[in-house]
Amino acid sequence: MNVLHRRDTSLAVRPYYHRSELHEFSADGHEFIYVVAAGAIFALDDAASAVLEQLKNKPMEHAELIAALIQKGHSKEYAEDLIRELLLVQVIITEHFAPEKPEAPPSDFPLQALVLNITNQCNLACTYCYEFGSDKIATPQGKKKFMTLETAKQSVDFLLEKSAQRKAVHITFFGGETLMNFRLLRDVVLFSEERAAQSGKAITFSLTTNATLLSDEIIEFLSEHQVGVTVSIDGPSDLQNKNRVFKNGKGSYDVILPRLRKLIEKHKSRAITARVTLTDGVTDVTRIYRHLKDDIGFHEIGFAPVTSSEKQSYSINDTDMGDVLQEFRNLAEEWLSFALRNQMHGFSNVSETIGELTKGVNKSHPCGAGLGLLGVSPSGDLSPCHRFTDADSHTLGNINTGIDSEKRSDFLSRGHIGTKYDCHACWARPLCAGGCHHEAFVRYGDTGHANLHYCDWIREWTDACLKIYGVLALKNPGFLEKFSERKALS
Repeated sequence: MNVLHRRDTSLAVRPYYHRSELHEFSADGHEFIYVVAAGAIFALDDAASAVLEQLKNKPMEHAELIAALIQKGHSKEYAEDLIRELLLVQVIITEHFAPEKPEAPPSDFPLQALVLNITNQCNLACTYCYEFGSDKIATPQGKKKFMTLETAKQSVDFLLEKSAQRKAVHITFFGGETLMNFRLLRDVVLFSEERAAQSGKAITFSLTTNATLLSDEIIEFLSEHQVGVTVSIDGPSDLQNKNRVFKNGKGSYDVILPRLRKLIEKHKSRAITARVTLTDGVTDVTRIYRHLKDDIGFHEIGFAPVTSSEKQSYSINDTDMGDVLQEFRNLAEEWLSFALRNQMHGFSNVSETIGELTKGVNKSHPCGAGLGLLGVSPSGDLSPCHRFTDADSHTLGNINTGIDSEKRSDFLSRGHIGTKYDCHACWARPLCAGGCHHEAFVRYGDTGHANLHYCDWIREWTDACLKIYGVLALKNPGFLEKFSERKALS
């Protein structure tokens, strides 16, 4: 839960009380509220329910509310204590005791992670690729295609320096196809481990790959150095081969399957994750999940709709997005049944949301892009994240010259939840904060625009996860503790 900042709660001035901004939901026959301002969840008892019911239609003055609670059978002392407690946790508010809005992070916010785009080259020609497809914003012409060791080492030193007092940092290797530059990746891991040890910091690694270039040598190295692996894969052969093809048009499924089986068999030091891009015709979430989890053996599977403008043939229409939501709900119920047995399920879309709910997340920005995370292009240019790599219009500096504070400030100002007026009345904003910057730019031409085309979907999905949280809070609260310090896989 969020740390609540205590303010003067003296009731010497008798104010009018209002209900705070709440989202009410039921779980396992019990009533809960999600307190938007605090990003907090509470089960309601009869007394708290009585207060909210009294304030449902109009604000009430202190003495009036106390009298109403006494009439319900509560003592005056209990009623006073209850009102004070509900104020502290922001369930009720007054004109003098309004919830605080998420503050903008400081300009010197320390880095926690870098995404090193060690090559902008790829051996596949995926139809929907945001880097090379119809909606691309990258401008790689005339720039380096492969990152040099010198640039990579500068990036590592940059991360360690800019991480300030953080005790742990992270590097994600990305592409193009990351493993096309595996020799550099290997050298960077070894260099980073040495540098981090000298700095007294811990460092971890992950990479994203299409799995076409996995070999025994690579798998052994990744396992030995505990490099997390996320594989971009869209499901069984007919779905994988619909969009994820080689440049000659041949599907990639048969090439990657034996490599994936070997990766999962031999890489035991970190979970192996699948990342599925949902597109038109690739929306059978349950079938995809079953194949990746049960047939291939991935530990976790996450799904995301394709990032695209409305005009693309592979975009998902509203009807299919509704079907995706129902499939998500079905898998979420299965996730819950596992959790009640103290078992991890593997549907990471639920795990990530439950983790945020458990920690009481109340975001000022949709993600860490431009804050604790930056992307680095093969040429050393800095960007808000890997999705903006090599896009001249979104460069935030260079490894050699440092962060351009004005450009970074502009990007973060645009992305702050306070500037997204469409979000101000949405109860799901603490977790969403308007949605992905890159998605917003591709769809609306502005990184700070709210992703309005997903709003209803996000609210319904968040409500489904809240109900799962509520059931676990009642029946197996210990399972939720697993997520209090859980870090999402990069």
